[in-house]
Amino acid sequence: MASSSVRVAVVQPAAYAGETEAQNIARAVDYLSEASSRGAQFVCFPELYPGPANPRNVFDTEVLYEKAREHKLYVIRGRREPAPDGRHFIASELIGPDGESRGSYRRTTPAGPYVYRDISAWDFDYQASDALPIFETEFGPVGILICSEVYVPELARALALKGAEILFFPSGGLINELSPTWKTMIWARAIENLCYTAACQSIYGVEEGIATIAGPEKVLQQSVEPGVLVADLDLSRIRWLRNEQEKIEMPKQYRVVPGTLNWMRQEIAG
Repeated sequence: MASSSVRVAVVQPAAYAGETEAQNIARAVDYLSEASSRGAQFVCFPELYPGPANPRNVFDTEVLYEKAREHKLYVIRGRREPAPDGRHFIASELIGPDGESRGSYRRTTPAGPYVYRDISAWDFDYQASDALPIFETEFGPVGILICSEVYVPELARALALKGAEILFFPSGGLINELSPTWKTMIWARAIENLCYTAACQSIYGVEEGIATIAGPEKVLQQSVEPGVLVADLDLSRIRWLRNEQEKIEMPKQYRVVPGTLNWMRQEIAG
């Protein structure tokens, strides 16, 4: 039986890029130690963090697997994975508490080309994937979407219909003026899918972050600063909301309309 609760952490790092990108590894290790000391069981790093993100950079990341095993953590780490024709997948890999890879989600949307060639810190041609996996854990099924995929509600709904109870949204950064709508979308995905959402980004320079951990009934934690954000997720509440039916009663037992994952009328959806 899946656990009824889990403590998750999202890391919003002051990130290195370009020739200094390898310095992200030591900082990521420190963030994992901090998250573990605060009781986290899941830790999510941003898109392409700690890397390598830029194809010109090559460095060892084995310590991430060692630290996941040492601290008994699930770790979502970002990286670039090679694709045919010299292109690259944008991947977020799930490492288990045994230090072994549980697989990766590779960004699917948009079909491409996309902006990764335009950013000097990354500078590669993006290849979209066609797979939308669910990752089974002892806490329940989780899904991962990357960066601006938060603006594509169909992706989150597909994962929720596959059973995902937590959706992680690692983002790359440089969000800036998009921040208000971005944070709105993070919560909206939790509301409409009766799930938890957890998002973070890398911070380059003086920009403000979008780190958010939200449930369908309220935003649990939010921060614009670099650091580690932690929250306890009541998974039994998610399961209850998904199975409950709306009632006309006062006071209401919920702050979101329950049972809506079952409302879809395929015959009118087209």
